[in-house]
Amino acid sequence: MKTGYLDCFSGISGDMFVGALLDAGLAFDKLKKVLGSLPLDSYSLEMKREKRHELTGTRFIVRPDEKRHGHRGLREIKGIIGEGDLSDSVKERCFRIFESIALEEGKIHNIPPDEVHFHEVGAIDSIIDIVSAAFGIEFLGIASIYASNLPLGSGFTETGHGRIPLPAPATIALLKGVPVYDSGLRHELVTPTGAALIKEFASSFGAMPPMILEGVGYGAGSMDLPDRPNLLRIIIGNERTEGQTDTVVILDANLDDTNPEWLGFMMDRLFDAGALDVYFSPIQMKKNRPGIHVQVIGNPHKKDVLMDTVFRESTTLGVRFRYSSRKTLERSQVEIDSPWGKMGVKKVVWQNGSSSLQPEYESCRKIAEEKGLPLKEIYYWVMSRKGT
Repeated sequence: MKTGYLDCFSGISGDMFVGALLDAGLAFDKLKKVLGSLPLDSYSLEMKREKRHELTGTRFIVRPDEKRHGHRGLREIKGIIGEGDLSDSVKERCFRIFESIALEEGKIHNIPPDEVHFHEVGAIDSIIDIVSAAFGIEFLGIASIYASNLPLGSGFTETGHGRIPLPAPATIALLKGVPVYDSGLRHELVTPTGAALIKEFASSFGAMPPMILEGVGYGAGSMDLPDRPNLLRIIIGNERTEGQTDTVVILDANLDDTNPEWLGFMMDRLFDAGALDVYFSPIQMKKNRPGIHVQVIGNPHKKDVLMDTVFRESTTLGVRFRYSSRKTLERSQVEIDSPWGKMGVKKVVWQNGSSSLQPEYESCRKIAEEKGLPLKEIYYWVMSRKGT
């Protein structure tokens, strides 16, 4: 499976993302043909090789002819994308990106998402950047994307909303759950479009996952930075079968005054909210009170909703959180023939390339109840099978 790693040492913007994809092999003529199917006003496209601190990358330039700078609403933008000659998956990804921007812009300006009128992000160049990024990832066959932690700049910038601080409010809102750090530069390193793209496409942040290297691309930003090359690097390769490394958020809370009957309900609510795992451990707290340690593991972008669930469903006044890397084995859901008919199991690929089958509780429970068999008999039968 082909994967990409975004090395964001100088941040990320929409044009840098597309430039990196073009540099990595996205065909410019194919891209122009697809973009030409969008019902947009006249514009011109250009790709050129430019140097940034002696490193060369591809610059993607959109030159719109429109005078009103495209203050469009969400419905109009979705209509434009919907008429394009794009796959359904590309369209859906573009819709999600603009919906996420509209949601955060609506919160900032205290209006419903459908009433948000995009300024910079609604202009032709931003629409083209987002559509080009989604199409380019599909064209290159990249199935998953990981990213480094993001550097943020400071200062001010002029926008359709006036003079605003950096990082832009929309950028900060979109990057909830994403690991960031202060670059020390008074420049905009992560734009709202760049934040929306990386939030949609990146499944985790941190170290580069193990892969067999296949290619690399550099996307050039529009300005020169004083201390680093203003480039976005995408590293493309095939994932190693021994597993993958990703980032999770871990939430912790200690409870000594919560009704035990509430805990099971809270666990159900946390799984409904997208938790990967939840567990309770007995602890001895201050004043010799017996208590419960609650730990929740989830994807970084789920941090806020999981934390809100813990606050709402327990009596805690504080929740600790941290980000951690984890390594997981390759696994997939498969269906096999059994003495009792078709059943679902989990196929796990080990680091040496061998595979095994793991029982799925619900599938085994259903057979045990229907056939009047001990559950452990079904489990033992599955575990005795070899992976295929």
